[in-house]
Parts: sequence; structure tokens; C-alpha cells
Amino acid sequence: MTMRVPQNLHYPPMSETAATTAYRTWMCVVCGFIYDEALGLPEEGIAAGTRWEDVPDTWTCPDCGVTKDDFEMMQV
Repeated sequence: MTMRVPQNLHYPPMSETAATTAYRTWMCVVCGFIYDEALGLPEEGIAAGTRWEDVPDTWTCPDCGVTKDDFEMMQV
């Protein structure tokens, strides 16, 4: 028995959002403050789901005042 598969089937590529939906966590190397992209910092005006690269460059650590340059991504 032979199965016939239509030649014109089109499967859309995996969406980019599906590949990039994992949120990351960033830690201040000076004081240990954690920025979680999934949670954001609503009290600082940063909505939940805000990616690190979208946090303003002028933002500073709410605990010790250092800049984004002093944060490192944490592997969970």
C-alpha cells in the first residue's frame, strides 16, 4: 500500500516568538539585586515582560544605584 502525500503542503516556520519567549534573569554584581524580565519592576515603571535590552540605559539598580553595565545574566 502506498500513501500519497500532497506536494503542496506548506508548514509555516516556527515563529520567532516561540523561540524567544523564555525570560531571562539579571543580577547586580555589586549588591545582588535581581531583575526578572517576566516580573519587570512595576514600582519603577517597568512593566512585566520587559526585556533587559528594553530597560532604559538610564535606569539604575534600586538597591545600590549602579547602572545596567553592572548586571550579569544569570543562567537558571
